[in-house]
Amino acid sequence: MSRLPDLAERIERLVLRHDELKRTTALLEQQLDAVTEERDNLRSRLAAARARIDVLIDRLPAEVTQAAASPASAEAPAAGRADGSAA
Repeated sequence: MSRLPDLAERIERLVLRHDELKRTTALLEQQLDAVTEERDNLRSRLAAARARIDVLIDRLPAEVTQAAASPASAEAPAAGRADGSAA
């Protein structure tokens, strides 16, 4: 009958392990919820920042917008002297 006490001890260890795993799972779920909320907040802030940048880009004069779009035209003034002025 020595198997019965061994079995009871093993069951008790399994119950303790189960309780420990339940607590760990609950903590991990809380952390996941917090990180998910933070991610959603950051995504929202990013979208708002992108919208503000789009508004600023739309307010730029057409010349500046075109110069930014074509890098070759931005380099053209530097063709003169080293300081960028004509000789």
